[in-house]
Amino acid sequence: MATSGRTPRPSSPVGGRALALLLTGLLFAGCSSARSGPDPTPDRPTAPAPRTATPTAPTALTAACEVDLPAAWRSALDAGELRAPAGERAVLTDTGPGWTVVQLSTGDRRRAALVRGDGARRILLDLADPVEHQLLAADFDGRRWAAFAVLEGRTLDSPWSLYVWDAETGTSRRLARADLPGPLPQPVVRDGTVHWAQGVGDGRATVYAAAVTGGAPRALRTGVMDAPFVAGGLLVWRESAGSGTRLAAVSLADGRPATPPGPLAALRDIRAIVSDGGTGSGGGGTWAWVEGETAPRLMVWRSGDARPTAVVTTSPAVDGMDQIRISGRLVTWRTPETSYALDLEAGSYARITPAYGYAQARGGALAVAYSLGNAKASGSRPVIQVVDAGRLPGLPRCG
Repeated sequence: MATSGRTPRPSSPVGGRALALLLTGLLFAGCSSARSGPDPTPDRPTAPAPRTATPTAPTALTAACEVDLPAAWRSALDAGELRAPAGERAVLTDTGPGWTVVQLSTGDRRRAALVRGDGARRILLDLADPVEHQLLAADFDGRRWAAFAVLEGRTLDSPWSLYVWDAETGTSRRLARADLPGPLPQPVVRDGTVHWAQGVGDGRATVYAAAVTGGAPRALRTGVMDAPFVAGGLLVWRESAGSGTRLAAVSLADGRPATPPGPLAALRDIRAIVSDGGTGSGGGGTWAWVEGETAPRLMVWRSGDARPTAVVTTSPAVDGMDQIRISGRLVTWRTPETSYALDLEAGSYARITPAYGYAQARGGALAVAYSLGNAKASGSRPVIQVVDAGRLPGLPRCG
């Protein structure tokens, strides 16, 4: 949910900064429907599925300091580089536990591909228009079903289509198409159901649920809102409420209205909020968001904490902060200049990409993407690196 401002703006929820990155090649995606089977593996596979760590008592949260990225991190990221097939350019779309979705492009072809943790690659879709259509977002249940969204133009107000892919048949089918202004899609696949939001007119959007196997989508809620995300057994989003915004939620199990956990139900006028996926039906786990307009700060709350903590407050790390993601102890985000990773256990954060790079921690994986050279120049080379976040050493502690 990469949004900014006090009220959700369905016509352009990710803002002009994301549009610039979209057009220069750091956020892309593709379109159309095609049957395809297994594809040759990339030169180097993604990281293995995340290991299960022994639970430990969480470190008390305090204001974090900035540190240099350790050499061990750079080595691990370099070793996790995901290489595109010869002659194709790869662009990172989304990552998760044991999978990464990328867009692959040549001069006359563009494809959406799912790369598993063991390096196996499957083509989700051959795009109908290799110039205009772009892969925008994706989710995968880790077993059979993936959902992904295709932007059918070069601007964020272009129509988009949502597809479901079946690993058993290797085919994709279109689930929905949006041609009205609304939140950009961020599909969620859970327990055989796809959830998403799309514009329905008059500045409003509807949250839908549809079975991956087919059938008519079911409308869960309509309002002025952003794209929903998962927090334990809840589906949560930011929604306009009178003069400000608040969090709204429904149960993933039955679609009934629900209350966000702890102090989150009382939050107002926040932006870029996200959960690590949480645990249990009540949406526990770790949450992070941006609070404040003139003096923005990264807030973190974990299930069991008495109150949220302002963890990062120092410019430029919080200037224009958006696209926050969480995986285990790591929180990643972007600014207009670069991307950062915060280690909640170490109480420190570091720049994790070169200028204009993108970082995403999710479901045990950490993925980064950046360009070697000017992204708009023909001689540049896009770099995508994916590692098991749980195997990275801790960042240096402050002091």
